[in-house]
Amino acid sequence: MTMLLFTGARLLDPASGLDAPGEMLVRDGAILDHGTSLGRPDGATVVDAGGACLAPGLVDLRAALGEPGAEHRETIASAAQAAVAGGITTLCALPDTDPAIDDPALVSFLIRKGEATGCVSILPYAAATAGCQGREISEYGLLKEAGAIAFTDGRRAVGNARTMRLALSYARAFGSFVVQHPEEPALAAGGAATEGERATRMGLPGIPPAAECMMVERDIALARITRGHVHFAHLSTAAALDRIRAAKAEGLAVTCDTAPPYFDLNETAIGEYRTYAKLSPPLRDEADRLAVLAALQDGTIDAVASDHQPRDADDKRLPFAQAEAGGAGLATLLAVTLARVHGGDLTLLQALDLLTARPARLLGLDVGTLRKGAPADLVLFHPERGWRVEAGRLPGKAQNTPFDGRALEGKVLGTWKAGRRVFG
Repeated sequence: MTMLLFTGARLLDPASGLDAPGEMLVRDGAILDHGTSLGRPDGATVVDAGGACLAPGLVDLRAALGEPGAEHRETIASAAQAAVAGGITTLCALPDTDPAIDDPALVSFLIRKGEATGCVSILPYAAATAGCQGREISEYGLLKEAGAIAFTDGRRAVGNARTMRLALSYARAFGSFVVQHPEEPALAAGGAATEGERATRMGLPGIPPAAECMMVERDIALARITRGHVHFAHLSTAAALDRIRAAKAEGLAVTCDTAPPYFDLNETAIGEYRTYAKLSPPLRDEADRLAVLAALQDGTIDAVASDHQPRDADDKRLPFAQAEAGGAGLATLLAVTLARVHGGDLTLLQALDLLTARPARLLGLDVGTLRKGAPADLVLFHPERGWRVEAGRLPGKAQNTPFDGRALEGKVLGTWKAGRRVFG
């Protein structure tokens, strides 16, 4: 029997609304108890939190890992290092790899690779369509049985309406859902920045913001027909969020997430053709950024995900229009979200809820909480301790952060997986 006692902590549990000073006792990888005075059990290893915040480990709803097929950008092992440095203990992996995760054996492979890291649980999405090519749907029953948490084509939209209707129907039959990249493919093709004055002035091909809303509207209609659950990834526009807000009010099975760049940055971040800030979807104008923030505040958005998309130097050291879209986001997920707490836009429990309990609830997972008996997946962080994001010095292989040079407050001091310290 192994025991761990945290003392002097500010306990934060969004699932129960707990925000209070106290202690926590962990036994054999699970949370045994927490309160104001737990004594000193014999043989317990004591961790003095020194007043720092102890919260559930983060549940990252969306990350690309590079493996298999692009290990030069990121491997599961290197992504795990970056994840735990950012306080992430559960990571949902996108399937648009090479080969795509459209075979039960590949789902099992990713789960085993996650277990082998010893520090993070890898939960694979399976391809919504064979090869993530958008034509024929995958074998949902076999993939779900192998451990797939849901179905998506990753950063490729399922563009064919009939195929998406089938995907939603089959996913519902197997008690799952479909994650959509909400961007009308024909309108977005060849684009590099949000269509408008800035893109025109920079001579960049534009992607109209309406491309997001059009796909959201179509798939809400398909969810209404099929009674299936559609989840929209990395929402970035006011118009799309308005449609989702209305769909939720109607009682449809519609959920969504966003990522830190869409509530912390706007299109001015692309500056003088700054390719680290070339993302998919592209950064939007200030009005859309504020709309994303409002949707976090009112609960329209269900989770904040890292949207980690590893790219190497060769992908980014190109003219802006030719450079690959995507940003590294694992190590910065918590701190950039906390910036909205420091700015007075979210409470600390609201921010953590979007990173822990709500994504866990969406996936039906027994994590993201400090409930007694839950796995001791934990993060200890100091919300005011500052640090600077420096590309080239981040944990993991991927260094293509859109927050390069940014001073942040909110530093991870330690991460525990099933009661075992894996960072700090």
